[in-house]
Amino acid sequence: MMPQLGALASPDVAGMAKNGTVLAVPLGSTEQHGRHLPLSTDTDIAIALCERLAQVRNVVVAPAVPYGSSGEHAGFAGTLSIGQNALELLVIELCRSATDTFDLILFVSGHGGNAEPLARAVTRLRAERRRVLAWAPEWDGDPHAGRPETAMMLALQPTQVTMMRAEPGDSRPLAEIMPLLREGGVRAVSANGVLGDPTGATAHEGRELLDALAADLRAAVDLWMVAG
Repeated sequence: MMPQLGALASPDVAGMAKNGTVLAVPLGSTEQHGRHLPLSTDTDIAIALCERLAQVRNVVVAPAVPYGSSGEHAGFAGTLSIGQNALELLVIELCRSATDTFDLILFVSGHGGNAEPLARAVTRLRAERRRVLAWAPEWDGDPHAGRPETAMMLALQPTQVTMMRAEPGDSRPLAEIMPLLREGGVRAVSANGVLGDPTGATAHEGRELLDALAADLRAAVDLWMVAG
C-alpha cells in the first residue's frame, strides 16, 4: 500500500523522513469542467500522479489542496477560487511547516491557473534554502475539460463522468484565445466551459496519457534529486 501522510502516525512519519522520503503535495482546484466532468477533476489528476510516483519512488503523499487560483472560471456554478495571493501564501507556509519534518517537498499541480503563484512561492522558498520542486503535467491537445482530461477521468473516476452531457466547446488554439481569457475568463469564449472537444474520449487513452505523465514526473523528480 502506498504511503498516505494523513493515514500515518507521527512516529512513523519521523522514521520515513530520516530515510530521505519526499513529501508530495497534490495541488488542484474546485472549478467547473464543462457539463460532464466533476469539479474535482484537477485535484483527482494531481492525486493520481502523486500516487503513481509513490509506487516507484521513496515518496509519501500529503492530503491534497483542493482549492486554487480559478478566477478565470468565475460565473460557473460550484467554482471555488482562493486567488493567486492566497495560493502563493498557502504554498509558502505549507512548505515552511513541512520542512520541519521533510527535507524534500514536491508540489504537483493539476490546474494551469496555479502556475504563476506556485512559481513565485517556489522562488521565495528556494531563496530560503528549502529544497522544493513544482511540477505540472503537460499534454498536446485540448487544455480544459476536453478530450485529454475527459479520458483521464474516465480512467480514474468513471462513475463521476457523464459522457451523455459531453459536448464541444471552443476549440481554437489556447494562444489565440488567451487575450480573451485574461480579459473575460472562460465564459468569454465558451458558454459550456469547455476548451476543446471531449466527445470520443476513452478510458484506454486516459490510462496511456496518465502513464506518460507519470513517467514525465518520475524523470523530473530524478533529475531534481541528482541536481541536489
